[in-house]
Amino acid sequence: MIRTIFTLAYLLLLALFATLHAQELWTLDKCITYAHDNNIQIKQSQLNTQYQMNNLKEKKGTRLPNLSGQVSQNLNYGRSLTYLNTYENVNSSQTDFGLGTQVTIFQGMQVNNSIRKGELDLKASFEDLAKAKDDLSLNIASTFLEILFAKELVKVSEDQLDITHQQLKQSTEKVNAGSLASGALLEIEAQAAREELNLVNAKSQLQLAKLKLAQMLELVYTDKFDVEIPALPEVNAQASVISAQDVYLTALKQRPEIRGAEFRFQSTQYQLKMAQGVFFPTLSFYANYYNLYNNKYTDLKGASISFSDQLSNNQRKGLGFQMNIPIFNRFMTKLQVDNAKIQVMNTQLDLEGAKKLLRQEIETAQTTAITSFNKFKSTEKAVTSMREAFRYSEEKFNVGMVNAVEYNTAKTNLVKASSDLLSAKYEFIFRSKILDFYRGIPIAL
Repeated sequence: MIRTIFTLAYLLLLALFATLHAQELWTLDKCITYAHDNNIQIKQSQLNTQYQMNNLKEKKGTRLPNLSGQVSQNLNYGRSLTYLNTYENVNSSQTDFGLGTQVTIFQGMQVNNSIRKGELDLKASFEDLAKAKDDLSLNIASTFLEILFAKELVKVSEDQLDITHQQLKQSTEKVNAGSLASGALLEIEAQAAREELNLVNAKSQLQLAKLKLAQMLELVYTDKFDVEIPALPEVNAQASVISAQDVYLTALKQRPEIRGAEFRFQSTQYQLKMAQGVFFPTLSFYANYYNLYNNKYTDLKGASISFSDQLSNNQRKGLGFQMNIPIFNRFMTKLQVDNAKIQVMNTQLDLEGAKKLLRQEIETAQTTAITSFNKFKSTEKAVTSMREAFRYSEEKFNVGMVNAVEYNTAKTNLVKASSDLLSAKYEFIFRSKILDFYRGIPIAL
């Protein structure tokens, strides 16, 4: 009885282990979400955002006054200044301490401009994070569709090989019966060998595409890794007729690379104002407190002065205003202003370049979508015709009206057209998704 219980428990554990390690299917949405949570570049971009947050807090902190304290312990030997302002040979111990504070009142608006610059740098870092996620999403979507395309190519290769194997079986029977020349059988066998190689290559491309996606997700690749096949959108002209200009105008308002470039351009403008602010005087307010205690201080009667009395008698307080006026610093400020102007012009060019690149990407996506759609429609007709031509050729081959070479040519043409049709289909889907993406529509299948 006990052995039976242990056996059942062992079988249950094996079943549980097999279930946990069963093939897991990844949807596109799951891939994108997982990558956003685990990708190293995304994490680095998030850390940069946190750094910019701390940098902004530091800049805002410069508005506040500082406060510092000091304490010193001195041991005096030999002739020392006494409490009565005379010098005597006295060994004493003296404790000095004080507090000081300072706050900047005016500094050529450098503090306010620095804070504004920090706010823009933080906004730019958020846009960089969004851009990194968008780029990763597009790359994952491209690889995901590449896997689906490879899967369909494998299916096409398998179907063609099955047909060839059936034909090979029929041809073998005919050769054995003497109704077909052995040369025709050799041609069918050669075709089968070629199609087996094509199938191996198609499976290899599928495995490489899976490996690529797993690496993008930063997973350890195993044979159990696979994707879920979604219901793909229909290929229609709706996406290809979208005006590239309309998509571009929409993308200008919401694309993170454009907003990030705009924030950096504005940031360098405040950097220029900060550099120009060095020409202005700096006005600051300060206050301090100082006190001391000496263990050998005595009054006129020679009695030791208590700790509390010394603190009351020795304290000194002060406050005031200080103005620093820049006069000449070896032209360093002027050079800093000139360099800041160069940075403004450079970020302005970056902004213009980002806009031009965005326009080019949208125009390329639209043109490719149109080309792929037209190719899909023309190839779709060709596949229909070649499928009928192959069926007709197969019938004639079975009755000996065409030879194996003509038969294999018809089948090869059908396979090639089918592959071209799949290629155009997935290229159109991907490019149309890019156009939707630039319009602010999340990537989904």
